[in-house]
Amino acid sequence: MISPKSKTAVNSGEEGATLLKCLTECDLNDEVTVLKINSGKNAKRRLANLGLIPGAVIVKKKAAPWKGPVEIKVKGSCLVLGRGLAEKVIVKCDCTCPIRD
Repeated sequence: MISPKSKTAVNSGEEGATLLKCLTECDLNDEVTVLKINSGKNAKRRLANLGLIPGAVIVKKKAAPWKGPVEIKVKGSCLVLGRGLAEKVIVKCDCTCPIRD
């Protein structure tokens, strides 16, 4: 299910829920896994050349205020993505949160 106010999705499980969200919704220093990139062929190729592919583990290091760029760390390198492109990177949190009714 996807929240109407954000792009966050929740996959239900017995003990909790795994969070799927775009990179801009993650907190600083969160370690997340890339699931997919919802962009065009050229942007996907550019990000893949930089190491940002499905299955890659990344850490969100900084986020500029007022919808500025996002800095991430992937495979030991720091990358800066524009906010628009960062919103197209769908990630999975490694932690689970309890289901609230």
